[in-house]
Order: sequence, then C-alpha cells, then structure tokens
Amino acid sequence: MKFTAPLKSNSKKIMLLGSGELGKEVIIEAQRLGIETIAVDSYSNAPAQLVANKSYTINMKNKNEILDVIRREKPTYILPEVEAINIEALFEAEKEGFHVIPNADAVNKTMNRKNIRQFAAEELIVKTGAYKFVSTFKELQKAAFNIGFPCVIKPVMSSSGHGQSIAKSENDLATSWEIAKEARGDASELIVEAFIKFDYEITLLTVRNENQTVFCEPIGHIQQDGDYIFSWQPMQMSESAKKKAQKIAKTVTDGLGGRGIFGVEMFVQGDEVYFSEVSPRPHDTGMVTMITQSQSEFALHVRAVLGLPLDYIDYGCGASAAYKAKNDTFNPKIKIKKSAFTKNSYLRIFGKPQSHIGRRMAVALSFDKDSSEVALENAKEIIKKFSDC
Repeated sequence: MKFTAPLKSNSKKIMLLGSGELGKEVIIEAQRLGIETIAVDSYSNAPAQLVANKSYTINMKNKNEILDVIRREKPTYILPEVEAINIEALFEAEKEGFHVIPNADAVNKTMNRKNIRQFAAEELIVKTGAYKFVSTFKELQKAAFNIGFPCVIKPVMSSSGHGQSIAKSENDLATSWEIAKEARGDASELIVEAFIKFDYEITLLTVRNENQTVFCEPIGHIQQDGDYIFSWQPMQMSESAKKKAQKIAKTVTDGLGGRGIFGVEMFVQGDEVYFSEVSPRPHDTGMVTMITQSQSEFALHVRAVLGLPLDYIDYGCGASAAYKAKNDTFNPKIKIKKSAFTKNSYLRIFGKPQSHIGRRMAVALSFDKDSSEVALENAKEIIKKFSDC
C-alpha cells in the first residue's frame, strides 16, 4: 500500500461525519499514517475538529449540505460517526462512487433499532429477547402487558442511550413514554423489549475487512440512564459463552458487511448470550482499549478501513470511568487533583466547547497487568478526583 502526505493533490482522505471524542481518536490514528483528515459536525470546535486537517460545520440532517462537503473534498473514505445523520446522503454518495464505511446499508440498518433488530432476529436468526414496536401510548400499554414487566422502552433511533428507561410496572409506562419522546433522534416509534435478567452485559469489539475478522477481548460495562459510566477489559466469561458471543458477532457483522470496527452489545445469562445492538464504528466502552491493547479500537478501525492486517497484542487489564458534567456552561472547566495522575492512569479530556448536565466530558483510564477488578476499582477512585469548576 502506498502512503501519502496530507493536503496534496493525491492525498488519501478520511472524512468523519460526526466529530466527537471517539472521532478525535480516529483522526489522531489516521494522521499517524499520513492520512488527510476532515472532521464534519453540527457544531463548531467539536473534539475531532480540533485535531483534523480540515473541518466543516453543517446541518448533519440536511442531505444537500452533506453531499456538498463530500463532493467538495472528495474523500477516499467516509466514516459516519453518529446516528443523527441524513442516510439518503450516504446512499447517494455511494452511487457517485464514494466509499462509505462500512457501507450505507449497514449504517441505515444500525442507526434504527427497528431495522437492526428485525435484521438480526428475523433474517440472521440470532438470539434476542422478545420485542414489539409501538407508535401510540395505547400500543405501548398492550405491548408491555404482552411482554411482561419489567420491560425496556427505547426510541427506535437515538444515540448514547438517550430516551431509554425500564418500566417496572404499569405505573411507570407514562413516565417511560415521556422519556422516550423527549429523546434526541427519531421518537415517532418505540421498541418495547423484554427485560433479560442477565448476569452482565458486554461489548464485543469486532473488526473486519475483506481478509480478516478479529475479536478484541470482551468488555464489561455498567450503564446509567442508558449511557455507560464504567467499562473494563477483559470481562471474565465462560469459554462457552465467549464462543457464542463471537459467533453472534461474526454473524451480524458478516451480514452487515464492509470494513471497520463494530461494537456488538450483548447480554449474558450463564452460558446463554443474547444480541442487543451493534454500532458500525468505535464504541464508547472501548476507550479502555487505549491502554489494554497495542492497537486501540481506533487504530484497528483505521487499519480495517485501509485494508491493513488487524493483528494486535493484549497488554493486560484495564478499566475506564466516564466523567459527566454537573453544569450547563459555554466555558466548561474540569478540576482534577494531581493525585489522579499516576503511573497506571491515563486521562483524556475531550475539549468539548459546551457542557450540559450529564454530558460526557472526560474519561479516566486505569491499567493493571493482572486484574480487571483492580483496574476498575482504581478507575472509580480516580474519577472521584474530577469536579466541575
């Protein structure tokens, strides 16, 4: 493979559509290989825009604005990094010969919970919990009673767990309905899922190109309000469950096709594994790979996009703890005690230009060669040393 320099007439270009903290790490890894990088988002000074060669701020739901920037820059690869994007623009870009990662159809299927659940459960026949789709409160009530309580209620399209809640009884349905309807994204239809009494949930990062499929060690995580707060790698699981998880992940990612990394979320109950969701891009819980692997999820994503070998070395165990803002401000400041900076800790401040209560602003990473549990406890202690100014 020939490598180029950025900002030349023959430069290889990666364009991110969505430029948050995960995209920032993708940009950094691409630049290490001399790739020209273009970061596009709906607001200025997004994290990836701060480190990219070029940046654009557009309406990400406007087909013409997306196509305009694609046609202007003519990227070698287009990497959609958010769900809130005009999908028709991606299909049109593919028709014009541009390479969407992994492909426009995969992005379309995974950005909508209805599409991916029906694709996985009904076409690929992978194991999932019971589910129903509803559009009215009356349909929600009927579905909840048919599936049983507790049940999980989500918009069919939202990001970072927004709009998700658990209804433990009929009395919770009205609140769950309002939470889902107020979520960013498309809340015109909701999915009602059986609450699986799982022992734990994992993200299995699955990297593929035309030549290889590689699995990272499973990542355990804890969510709050539908968004992760802690993750650790590896998650200890039985060999039987691990093989089932890998089989589900390969079935789903082969079905979607294309190149890149996929974050496959699953529930594990004993040796049984249930598919939940998949993201065709780096996963927030996978930030822990920045300290546990020789090639992080972001480096693997770039390698897969470029068609390079996907092998890597496991360094040991690690954990991450997310820091979420406590204030709404256009001038966010985070105070961190010096004792948070140890030989086994790594801190990432995302540099977001605005904070609102609950927005993820930073992450603390902790390494331990032998124990995920020790790494997780250390990460929990480190994040206590963070506070809003």
